[in-house]
Amino acid sequence: MSRKLPVGEGETSRTACARGLLRAAVDEKTGELMSASLLAERVGWAVDLVSGMTSELTAEHWNNLDVDVLASGEDASGRKLPSNAWMALRRLGWTVTAPGGVKVNDRIVRMAQEKVGRTLRSAKWRVDLTSGVLGAWPADPARRTAQEWDAVREAVPGGQHLPSSVIKSRTRQIAAFARKHGRMPADVFQLEAAPRIARMLLLSACDGQQATIERHESDPGRALLRLQLPTRPDPCSYRDWTWIACPVALPPTIPQGAVLHLPTPRIHQGTVRADLAYTHAVPKTRRSGHTVALGVDWGLNTLLSAGTARLHEDGRITALGSGGMFRTVGVLAKQHRLRRLSEHLQAKADHYQRLIGDDTNHPLAARTLALTEEIRRVSARRSNLNNALAQAGARWTVDQAIAAEASVIYVEDLRSMEARGMGRTMNTRLSQQVRGRIVDRMRHLAAEA
Repeated sequence: MSRKLPVGEGETSRTACARGLLRAAVDEKTGELMSASLLAERVGWAVDLVSGMTSELTAEHWNNLDVDVLASGEDASGRKLPSNAWMALRRLGWTVTAPGGVKVNDRIVRMAQEKVGRTLRSAKWRVDLTSGVLGAWPADPARRTAQEWDAVREAVPGGQHLPSSVIKSRTRQIAAFARKHGRMPADVFQLEAAPRIARMLLLSACDGQQATIERHESDPGRALLRLQLPTRPDPCSYRDWTWIACPVALPPTIPQGAVLHLPTPRIHQGTVRADLAYTHAVPKTRRSGHTVALGVDWGLNTLLSAGTARLHEDGRITALGSGGMFRTVGVLAKQHRLRRLSEHLQAKADHYQRLIGDDTNHPLAARTLALTEEIRRVSARRSNLNNALAQAGARWTVDQAIAAEASVIYVEDLRSMEARGMGRTMNTRLSQQVRGRIVDRMRHLAAEA
């Protein structure tokens, strides 16, 4: 849907995202009801086609020159590039075609170009960061002096506000490359291979000839997503593409008056999930003029401590109530157990790999594969736990602000904190907190209020 959301005085439009699950669909050509597994198979075929073209186009333009051209925002004749990534790539003449014998429409190519354009544009920050670190390389990579810290922050764009951990991790990555190859990398493209492409369909790059979404006429909590999907993994003609109607139950977090945008379907554990984007009106935020504020402080076992204060006209600040604490001792203990398990499994896998070497028929090869799968599962558990912790912490903080009728939230800034000098265990616990993710969720949830 391309219509704009009307907003009134004192309001602004905000685009957010929610997750939905596509359980079943109807093939409009045959009228047959499709199961969730069949729908996932057909979406997977479309994802494979897009991912193949995306990987090919990314590898072709994964270099310094092309990333700089795209990031400059201008083409060879000096005209401004379009904001849509796929349109910018076409203006530059960066095209891709489907494999031989496979027939896809132009919207499938658009999705591939959109994904590549977004990937290359996001790589520009890593290019500048790596160039800045290389240009201000310290005498001792393990320990910078105060003057060397000032130099590297000056060389990196926005370096004055960049967390120290980001610069240190990039320094360690460059140092590891130098130890392995006996030389310094020229840029980030020697340091990193072309990124893996996420398996998804960016329907936002399409129009009504590929996908549409509309709310139900009588039930605002439901919507109908229509999109074209292949009937076989290698469609040979346009007859191998049919329209599929997918009823979508909208999450309760989507307001009834919100404007729906085309979602991003992806495959997750054999099911089709969709990131549903929507736009709705929210009050305009103010940077000044606040009288009631919620202050948030970070802790270790008590993850968050919050208190409310009021600013009076005479400049006095008074506390409102005794504040509150968000304690997550049990969750953090589980988080650290999973971290220790992941470290143990990774060390074991590395030891197996050293024993195997280049022998593909080694008796430990099968055990290494099983160990790799177990590491992936533990990593997924850690990621899910961190996501749940971030969501719960952000929800608690925003609810505290709403209950206190606060109009602003102040969060302690620990971007420059370095976890060192407190022992290996404590350093790791401090450095692996999900503070940044919690703050991002706070911004997302607080924008609605």
